[in-house]
Formats: sequence, structure tokens, C-alpha cells
Amino acid sequence: MKDQSCSSPILPPRMLDAAIKSKNVVTPQGILEALILLRDGQIVDVVPATTAVDCPVIDVQNRAVLPGVIDPHVHINEPGRTEWEGFDTATRAALAGGLTTLVDMPLNSAPVTTSVANLALKLAATKGQLHTNCGFWGGIVPGNASEIEGLINHGVLGFKAFLTHSGIDDFPNATEQDLRQVMPILARHGLPLLVHCELTTNDETWKTGDKRSYQNYLASRPKQWEDEAVALMIRLCEEYDCPTHIVHLSSANSIAPIAAAKANGLPLTVETAQHYLFFNAENINDGQTQFKCAPPIREQANNDELWGALQAGIIDFVATDHSPAPPDLKQLESGDFTTAWGGIASLQLALPVLWTAAQKRGADLTDIVRWLSTNPAKLIGQQARKGQIAKGYDADLLVLEPDQAFIVTADMLHHRHKVSPYIGQELRGVVTQTFLKGQQVYDQPNFTHLNQGEIITR
Repeated sequence: MKDQSCSSPILPPRMLDAAIKSKNVVTPQGILEALILLRDGQIVDVVPATTAVDCPVIDVQNRAVLPGVIDPHVHINEPGRTEWEGFDTATRAALAGGLTTLVDMPLNSAPVTTSVANLALKLAATKGQLHTNCGFWGGIVPGNASEIEGLINHGVLGFKAFLTHSGIDDFPNATEQDLRQVMPILARHGLPLLVHCELTTNDETWKTGDKRSYQNYLASRPKQWEDEAVALMIRLCEEYDCPTHIVHLSSANSIAPIAAAKANGLPLTVETAQHYLFFNAENINDGQTQFKCAPPIREQANNDELWGALQAGIIDFVATDHSPAPPDLKQLESGDFTTAWGGIASLQLALPVLWTAAQKRGADLTDIVRWLSTNPAKLIGQQARKGQIAKGYDADLLVLEPDQAFIVTADMLHHRHKVSPYIGQELRGVVTQTFLKGQQVYDQPNFTHLNQGEIITR
């Protein structure tokens, strides 16, 4: 990276704060050789690279410039469970991975974000340690319908519900009747309901089998559970015309009904996760509990279909579902899938994991921007200001060396805990700089400005 100054300004002096120049700026019009003009934290314009300007120019040459990654599915776990993660470590990891906006899930913290009072505790916990922008989902649990309007008034971006046990006893699953109470409220406000779709049974016989067997764990959470839950949400979405979002889709059997629902004009959106696109069940060895998540990572044929749906636009985007836990909860020594915490830590690696896998399927950086920035911005109601490199948008940006390969090691991760199934994997795409509202906050491997994040509200 080098700075240069140009004469013959196209704007009066001091009208611009800076400009970023690249031969590969990923814009809605395609990948351009361009100059991104910055002022007061926003993109003033994107102009030809030969344009003369009177301001400092950061020339990243052949490196690509992308809008910052937006991850709307992150478990930060603070307050109350900072031994799992926390705002400081999660948002540092985000900056190092080019993520500029996160949305925190309402569970795994203590207390859970199911009331206005609990949201206030969550907001207080961000003080002095918010290194990226961050928004919050409210939670839907039995009995908290009276809190919904208050949470909306205090700025949550939408609401999350589980149709099965969440793994956290103080965040019980919502019933169909619970959803029927809240969906009319959300529809009236135009806010999305995010749903973990598994309608589970209470059959625990799988735990009497081989506790270290991944195939045994995989069989314990069949596609049918997910498919029946997705079908329920499609029916409710149609009945209430409530924006409905299916999180971390793993069953390819649900693709056809989702496509039909979208074709019928339902306000339905869908995400999948990096781990369902990068890993396949056939390659997970027994005892490798770092791969345990719910729904589980399925077979290659299934995951190939997920890729097809993503590339066809049936699946809207990809989010990490970063769900860290202390190493002892992952049962790495015993390899016991029956007791290991189900969650994958991957926040910092969101972009290179997807880019590595996507390149093998003919995708380019415009696809990556759509899947990691533009479409997630729509879910959180920020599509007019985030997720694109375009005039009037926030200058949340990342600089990427797209062809640089690296091996994931524990010491490069900024998550609180270094347990991840990606350790040892060779990935492509190194984030070299991250900008937040036009200010450079990360210059690999150093954080140049911290505590610059803002709370994102509707």
C-alpha cells in the first residue's frame, strides 16, 4: 500500500478526506479499475482511476476492494458468558477478516435478549470494546410476546426463534402458537422472523450407540426434521405475510419448496453457512467434535445441491453462525458427539472459506459480495447504506489479496478460543486492510484503530 497526492482537483480543496485506488473495485456494475472517493465516512463517488483528486490516495494496486462483510448470524455471548467469547474478541476477529457489521444472536449470553431490560444489559456490555458495527436480534420464547413492541422500539433488527431446544435452557423453543402471536406484530413493522428450522423428536436412542461416530450423530438429526419445520414456516409466512428468514439451511430437500414459495411472492429469505458448503460428512472422521453443529454437516451430494441453490439465488446469502465455546465443552479429548457443544467457530474466516470453495465452482468476487455483503444488508434493513461500493454508501470496505493462499493456524485467530474445524485447512484470499466509515482500522497484521464500531438499529 502506498499514499500519493494528485493535483488538478475535480472537487474544491478539502472536499474529500481520502480516496482508495484499485485495479479491482467490486461494484454493482462489475469489477472496475476505479477510485473510491471518501468524505465524512461515506463514499462520495466511484470514478475512473485516472481521475485527478486533491486528497491523499491509498493505492492498493492489484488488490481487490470489496464492501465490508456483513454477518447477521453471530453468537457473541456477552454479557454473562465471556469465557465463551465477548464483544472485544469477536469484533477484533471480525476486523481481521474484513467483517464490518455483525448482528448478535439473542442467546448464549446471560441473560438472553428476550426483554427490553435484557437488551439494555447487552448494550451496556458493548461499551469500549465494539471494534465493528453491531446490531442485535431480539428473541422469541414462550411468554414474551408482550416484550416484542418494546424491543422493536429500542432498535432490534428483527427476532430469532428456535423450533427445537436451543441448547440453552433459558432460551426455550417457540411453539407454533407462540409464532402465531408474534408474526402479525412483525408483519406490521416489516421486521423479519429468523427461525432455526428443526422439528425434533425426543428419541435419544442414538446416544446408546458409538458416541464417537460422526455418522451416528448425522443420522440423529435427519433432513426430515428440517424439511417439516421449513414447510411450517412457509405456511405461516404465507398466512401472515410476515418476512420470514430460514437460518443455516442444511437440507437440500427443502430447496424446491423454498423456490416455489419465493416464486409465489412470499417474503421468504434463506441463508446457509460456510461449513455446509466447505465440508462434507464423508470427510469427517469419528471423534472430530470440532465439526459438530446443528443441523449437521451433510453428505457431499446434499451440499452440492446447496451450492446450486446459492448460485441460482434460491439461497440468498451465507452467514457463519459463529458459535464458539470453551474447548472442554467441545469434548476434543473424548471425541464424544453425544455431549459435545454443537457450534462452529469461524467468524474471522468467513470470506476466505467461501471464496476458496466458490472459486472451484466458477464464482467470482461479484458473487462473494452478493452472498456476504449486499444480500445480508437487505435482511437487516441496511440496504440503502451498507453492502455495496456505490455513491452515498458507508465507507465500510476491505482490501483483499484474492490469490494469496495460507494455512489456517490457531495463533492467527483472534476469537477467544482457537478451536475450529478450519485449522490446518489451506484457504485462499487474505484480507490486508479493513476500513470502517472511511478510517483504516486494520492493516495486516495490526489493528490501527479500535473502538470505532457503532450500534446498528432499524
